Amino acid sequence: MQLKRLLSATLMLCLVQASVAQKPDPQKPQPQTPLAADESSRIIVDVTRVNVLYTVSDKRGRFITNLTKDDFEVFEGKAKQTINEFTAESDLPLRIAVLIDTSNSIRDRFRFQQEAALEFLRQVMRPVDRAMVVGFDTEATMATDLTGDLNVLERSVRNLRPGGGTSLYDAIFYSCRDKLAKDQPRHKFRRAMIILSDGDDNQSRYSRDQALEMAHKADVVVYSISTNITRVQSDGDKVLNYFAVETGGLTFFPFKVEDLTQHFENIANELRHQYNIFYQPVPLKMDGKYHTVEVKVKNQKNMIVRARKGYYATTGVQPTTSDR
Repeated sequence: MQLKRLLSATLMLCLVQASVAQKPDPQKPQPQTPLAADESSRIIVDVTRVNVLYTVSDKRGRFITNLTKDDFEVFEGKAKQTINEFTAESDLPLRIAVLIDTSNSIRDRFRFQQEAALEFLRQVMRPVDRAMVVGFDTEATMATDLTGDLNVLERSVRNLRPGGGTSLYDAIFYSCRDKLAKDQPRHKFRRAMIILSDGDDNQSRYSRDQALEMAHKADVVVYSISTNITRVQSDGDKVLNYFAVETGGLTFFPFKVEDLTQHFENIANELRHQYNIFYQPVPLKMDGKYHTVEVKVKNQKNMIVRARKGYYATTGVQPTTSDR
């Protein structure tokens, strides 16, 4: 009988200790989360309609904000499409991912990157906006999840440390798949990604085009800020520009933190002056292939439209969920 009571007491003690061990210590800093850990994430894809965010400016770079649905036409390939929905909201909440290269290749410019990221967050964040910080070297790591707390964001940026290889493509892929694509409905938010890097990837599991495909699926506009200070375009610069051009964003080449002020102001203004259209592709092709898209302003050759260049169709016959 005494043996049974002793065994029972020992079992209870073990259960209590296991329970306590599972609870995080609020006084102890929690480890950063590798974004690759969430392999079960899914993006809900409406395969029957395409969403396109875009900006319109004149040849001097000034935004044109007073256009209506009837001023535009959209083509998929050479086939003209019917615009089903059109909006021109300029004040929608932002969902921003700031991706900071923490690899060895940018060690001598790392402080520059930190100050650049902080300058951007200070300029663009409003109470309704949310941002996340992702560091990437050998793997992509979420330093801070989507939050509106600027102090938390600043601490996460300052806590980053350089070292290791470069997994830029993985950082883009996981940030889009696991975070930016999750806010629904899509038309209630503007999604943007700011990449601070030299663009030289050497560690990613996913390819450049797989990362771009995920950015398209999440309706993300990419703005790239190069850390290359040689004034000679590198292969990494071409990679950064590729993501920006294909998603309707821009690439910047500042040489000191002070140069960023105007660049960040331009990004902030652009994010608040985007048009948005939905159309149902005709003919509807669910072939998994890349389809080009072009938005034009009717009878206005002096206006410049900047938008993503296309999208990846899914496969099947009805709207489905798409893994990764």
